[in-house]
Amino acid sequence: MRRSAIREQIFLLLFRVEFNDNEQMKEQETLFFTAGDLSFSARDEAQIRSKYEGIIEHLTDIDEEINLHTVGWDTARMSKVDLAIIRLAVYEILYDDSVPTGVAINEAVELAKRYGQDESPSFVNGVLAKFA
Repeated sequence: MRRSAIREQIFLLLFRVEFNDNEQMKEQETLFFTAGDLSFSARDEAQIRSKYEGIIEHLTDIDEEINLHTVGWDTARMSKVDLAIIRLAVYEILYDDSVPTGVAINEAVELAKRYGQDESPSFVNGVLAKFA
């Protein structure tokens, strides 16, 4: 699976966090990897899980950073799609040295085009530009 496809799967799993508590997320993770239309190689699943778990581990810090960099748009006001995309990108910018900042931003904007509303790509780009 290409990196962008793995990133998309991380986003899809991360999106579920807003709708499930910690206990439910364990079940959601299992369902994600077993009940979906895609079958994941062991390597792909490991990459998805690793980055997802890293995001969850740093979620409070990531949200604090997002709130520090946005004016009038804290995480509670953002659409759930945009928030999941921004969280993934901020994790990559702050904690994943293997992903250049420009790539993290560009990939986030592409996800916003695919999954967000009409204004999502420019919103996501604007928020993430403050991290560059």
